[in-house]
Amino acid sequence: MISDLSINTIRVLGIDAINKANSGHPGIVLGAAPMAYTLWTKHLDVYPKDPLWFNRDRFVLAAGHGSMLLYSMLHLSGFNLSIEDLKQFRQLDSKTPGHPEFLDTEGVDATSGPLGQGIPMAVGMALAEKFYADKFNKHDLTLIDHFTFVICGDGDLMEGVTNEAASIAGHLKLGKLIVLYDSNNITLDGEKKQSFNEDIKHKYEAMGWHYEYVENGNDVKTINLAIRNAKNTLDKPTIIEINTVIGFGASNQGTHKVHGAPLGSEGGQVAKKAYKWIYDEFEVPQEVYEHFKETTIKRGTVEYREWENNLKLYQEMYPEDYKALVKYMANNCDIDLTQILPKYEIGNKNATRNYSHECLNKIAQVTPNLLGGAADLTSSTKAIINNEPALSADNYTARNIYFGVREFAMASIANGMALHGGLRVFVSTFFVFSDYFKPAIRMAALMKLPVIYILSHDSIAVGEDGPTHQPIEQLTMLRSIPNVLVLRPCDGNETAASYNIAMLSKDQPVVLVLTRQNVTTVTNQVFEEVKKGAYIISKEAKTNFDGIILASGSEVELAIDTQKALEKENIFTRVVSVTSMELFDTQSGEYKEHILPNKIRRRMSIEMGSTMSWHKYVGLDGIVVGIDSFGKSAPAADVINYFEFNVDNMVNKFKSLM
Repeated sequence: MISDLSINTIRVLGIDAINKANSGHPGIVLGAAPMAYTLWTKHLDVYPKDPLWFNRDRFVLAAGHGSMLLYSMLHLSGFNLSIEDLKQFRQLDSKTPGHPEFLDTEGVDATSGPLGQGIPMAVGMALAEKFYADKFNKHDLTLIDHFTFVICGDGDLMEGVTNEAASIAGHLKLGKLIVLYDSNNITLDGEKKQSFNEDIKHKYEAMGWHYEYVENGNDVKTINLAIRNAKNTLDKPTIIEINTVIGFGASNQGTHKVHGAPLGSEGGQVAKKAYKWIYDEFEVPQEVYEHFKETTIKRGTVEYREWENNLKLYQEMYPEDYKALVKYMANNCDIDLTQILPKYEIGNKNATRNYSHECLNKIAQVTPNLLGGAADLTSSTKAIINNEPALSADNYTARNIYFGVREFAMASIANGMALHGGLRVFVSTFFVFSDYFKPAIRMAALMKLPVIYILSHDSIAVGEDGPTHQPIEQLTMLRSIPNVLVLRPCDGNETAASYNIAMLSKDQPVVLVLTRQNVTTVTNQVFEEVKKGAYIISKEAKTNFDGIILASGSEVELAIDTQKALEKENIFTRVVSVTSMELFDTQSGEYKEHILPNKIRRRMSIEMGSTMSWHKYVGLDGIVVGIDSFGKSAPAADVINYFEFNVDNMVNKFKSLM
C-alpha cells in the first residue's frame, strides 16, 4: 500500500539522517510517522511555494526533538528542503538544525524543543485565527479559516506551562486547535509510569476539551477519523491520544533506549528489514513523491488558489475591510507615534506604570491590531486598553485578554499570536514574576518576535510586599538574553519614547520596566535620545567636570539630586540616563566617547537592583551602587532608606572617588 510505503519512507529518512549525523532522536520519528503522514496527506492545508501563506494551517511539533519527522514531511510535501539538506541534519548552518527553528527552515511555523512551550504557542496561533475570523469574515465570504495542529509527547503534557495553556484554551473554546498526543508510555528515563499516570481523557475533558483515542498508532484509518471528528468539533479544542510504540521496528522498540540515540548501521538495518525496505540510504521511492503531489501538494494548491480568488472578491465586495486586512497582515507601524504619544511637562509627578497606561492607549487608538493583557494584574500594571471588553469565547475581537494567573502560558501564547502574523501583542505582570516566563522571552528572542512585555513594580520601592515581590536580579537576567531589548524609563517622556521604540521593533522582543511609585518628569521630549540607549540628561556645570553619574529608571531623579548636592561642594558631575544598555551598546565608538569620555574615570552608577550589569560602564575605578541581597518588607520610603538610596549616601559614595 502506498500509505505503508510513505510511512516507512518517513521512518527511514529519519534513521538515515540521524545515523549520518550520529546524533538525534529516532524514537518519535519511527513511532509517530503514521500520525504525521495522516495529518499531512489528508488534512493539513499548506502551500510550499508560499510557506508563510496567511490562511495556511499551522503545525507545531511540540516534541521538537523529533525534528527529522518534520523535516521529512517538509521534504516530501515540496518545501524548499532537499535530500542534501536532510543529509546535513544537525550540521553547522544547515536548514535542518537539531530542533526546528522558525525562519531557518521554510515550513517551520514555530521554534520548538523546550518541552511544554509548543502547545501554548499553538494556543496563541488558534486564538489569533479566531480574532481574524471574527474580525474579517462575512456571512457570504469566509476568508480566514484555518486549523492549528500539534504533535506532542508525554513530556509536553507533564510540563506545567502546557496545563496552564490547555486550561485557557478550553475556557476560550478554541475549537480549531487539535493536538495529536504521541502516547508511547516511555520517557527518557524509562517507563512513563515511574513519573506520570494521569487520566488524560478526564483531565482534558474537565478543562473543556474534546477527547479522542486511537488504540493502534499504525492505524491510519482510525487516526484519520479521529482528526475528522476533531475538525467537526468547533466549540472546544481537541486532544487525540494515539497509542504508539516508540522506535517502532527497531530492536529496542518500546524502550527508552531508542529515544535519543542513533540506531547505528546495524540497528538501522534491523528496522529497515522490519519495514521490508529495499531502497538505498536517503532514497525516496518515486511513487511516494507522486503520492504527496496528489495529496498534500495538490490540496494545498487548490486551497491556496481558492483563497486568492476569495481575496480578490473580498477586495471588490468589501474594499475598506480589505484595506484594513492588508494593513493588519503587514503589521507595520506606519504612523509617526511621536506625534501621537503624550507629552509631559517637567515637574509632572506620576508612576511610570501610569504613564505607560496613557501611552498604551494612545497607541491603541491608531493601532487596531494591538491587543494583549495581564496575568491577573491589570489593575496594578495598568496594561489595559480603555473602553474595550474582555476577549472571550463570545467575543474574539476584543483586545483585552484576561490570562489569569498563568504567567508562563501568557508569554508563550503571546509568542504564538505573534508567530501567526498580523498582530502586535503585549503581556504584563509584576517585574519580579518575569522569572516565571523567562523561557518564553528567550524563545521570542530566538524567533525574533516583537512581543512587548509591560512589567511594573520594578524595585524595592514595592515596599510592604517584601522581598518575594521586590526584583533584584531580574534586570540583569533580562539584559543577559541575546536579542532582548530592555528599557527602564525614568519619567513620562522616556516612557513615551520607550513605547515608540517598542512599536517600531520588527524582530526583537521589548521589555518595559516600570515603577509603582511616583517619579518626577525631568526631561522634555527625548524620542531621539532614548533611541541611543543612554544620553546626557543633566549636563555638567563646568567644562572640566569631575565625574559621571549613571542611572536608570526612578534612580535618575536621585542621580540629578546628587549632582546638585555635589555642586554645592564644588564637585561637578554629568548625569547620564541609561534607559537601555542594549541600545547604548550598539552605538558608535564616537557616540560612546561623547557620553562617557574615557578620560573621566570617576564614575558611579545607581540602580536599585543587582550590580552585575554596570561594571562595564563604570570601569575598575568606578563604583556600582546597587543591591546584591534580597529586599525588606516595610513602607517603600523605609526600605529605600534602609538600603541608603538617598542623596547623602550617594554624595558620600561619589566623594570617595575623589
